[in-house]
Amino acid sequence: MFQIVYDWLQVQGLEGPITRYLAWVILALGVFLLAGVVNWVVKRILLSILAVIIKRTPTTWDDALLERRVLHRGAHIAPALVFYWSAPTFVALQSFIERASYVYILVVGGLVASAFVNAAVDVYQSMEVARNRPIKGLAQIIRIAIGVVVGLMAIAVLFKQSPLGLLGGLGAMTAVLLLVFKDTILGLVASFQMSTSDLVKVGDWIEMSKFGADGTVIDISLHTVRVQNGDKTISAIPTYALVSDSFRNWRGVEEAAGRRIKRSINIDLSTVRFCDDEMLERFSREPLAAQFIGKKKQTTGAEKETARITNLGVFRGYTEAYLRQHRAIHSEMLLLVRQLQPGEHGVPIEICAFSREKELPEYEAVQSEIFEHLMATVSVFDLRVYQRPSGADVTRN
Repeated sequence: MFQIVYDWLQVQGLEGPITRYLAWVILALGVFLLAGVVNWVVKRILLSILAVIIKRTPTTWDDALLERRVLHRGAHIAPALVFYWSAPTFVALQSFIERASYVYILVVGGLVASAFVNAAVDVYQSMEVARNRPIKGLAQIIRIAIGVVVGLMAIAVLFKQSPLGLLGGLGAMTAVLLLVFKDTILGLVASFQMSTSDLVKVGDWIEMSKFGADGTVIDISLHTVRVQNGDKTISAIPTYALVSDSFRNWRGVEEAAGRRIKRSINIDLSTVRFCDDEMLERFSREPLAAQFIGKKKQTTGAEKETARITNLGVFRGYTEAYLRQHRAIHSEMLLLVRQLQPGEHGVPIEICAFSREKELPEYEAVQSEIFEHLMATVSVFDLRVYQRPSGADVTRN
């Protein structure tokens, strides 16, 4: 090719050493022009045709390849091949041009592989299984591995060394690499454990006070898990912390039929007493309390009912009956009204039940409604809610 250009210049009447240099310049410009034309044809024509075909197909995976620009990145190989194939023309620079072209093709190939991994993740995330088995961390590891392999091969080509020989030389740097990639290795192990054990998935509501996280998981990556809190702030938690530290996952609440209510109301001990006939008659005006009193009479005997029934017991029975008929309490799940150990703040009457409402606003409304009713009703049974004396109490007395 050089000789053809050189002879043509001589035919044009050019003589001397400048003719040889001019021939090389023309030949180089021709290679660049050819590479530009090839690049334009591949990107403007072939890729445009492929894009139209892909958009008309019913499948989605080819759309992901297009959106992640896998084909666009691969198109950069075409001009590199032109330079690689033209290298023998430039004898003095043949080795350099071939190596540079090969390194460029390797880098482009690495970018194409990385974009392909991103496209595969997009396709996978559109599937239902992705909710329980996220692979974003694995994809990041694959991209890192691709970068390491491409880097080693590029260095090996530039310095005419064997990639295996370079790997052997890296053995002495293992300790340094482990230190540099410590978070990456920990994140990889944690991602694998979370995926296999189904500890956390996108959409879970988790609580981890150490990192100020209390909200919904919106992203799980190799290094961090991002949580959107109730106030719309974002908390970033190291992925390995979800394996090494403790946290609370509220997924069970969403999957269960109801959400647990567990709260107590403290009764003043000085107001607890046995019921006399007048009290029982008055308490029986409440239909729900009358049910408890009737059952108590059947089990203890009418002649002993006064000695065995307390106003606190009637209130406890009333509370259980009230919860069982409440529209928002799940009747088929655990329902318990129990008395805890008395203390300096009175005797706690604890409620353990499950609300049909699981969303936080509705759940809190049900819980508030129940305890507002009980606090207003407690005086009906000659009881009083315990409250630490305040300055107003002292002044009033």
